[in-house]
Amino acid sequence: MKLPNPRVMTLRQAVQARARLRRTGGKLVLTNGVFDLLHPGHTSYLEKARKLAGRNGALFVALNSDRSVKALKGPLRPILDERCRAYNLAQLRAVDGVVIFRRPRLTREIRALKPDIYVKAGDYTLATLDSEERTALESVGAKIMFLPFLRGFSTTALIARIKAAGEI
Repeated sequence: MKLPNPRVMTLRQAVQARARLRRTGGKLVLTNGVFDLLHPGHTSYLEKARKLAGRNGALFVALNSDRSVKALKGPLRPILDERCRAYNLAQLRAVDGVVIFRRPRLTREIRALKPDIYVKAGDYTLATLDSEERTALESVGAKIMFLPFLRGFSTTALIARIKAAGEI
């Protein structure tokens, strides 16, 4: 099954898009995550992140590969595979680019893309960011920001509700 979308990019394509953005003075905002079962908490967060880029900037999402999601969340996740998750994210007006990353850490992508701003949801802090990723962000001069998220939304809670609905 093919789900084509020009906003789903290889890292090489994303680096080229970043270079074009830099030439025109646009800011790059980078975030990352699993984004399994897209919900209002995700979309609200991505809208806030995109606003940080400004009119001439861009928001790129580094998406965890299926293999890394299994390592992080367990053998039953993700619910949607990486191609479906990337496609869903790329359909959002707030998202300008999606890159699937296959390593446990985002260090390679951070060093290649050199974002101006890196954002995570408000349940993270500087202390809870991976130290290797934080060092990479600091080395490229990225501003690290934490954005509030909509309370009451989580993929884990959504999965529990779906399971409960199936038992009715």
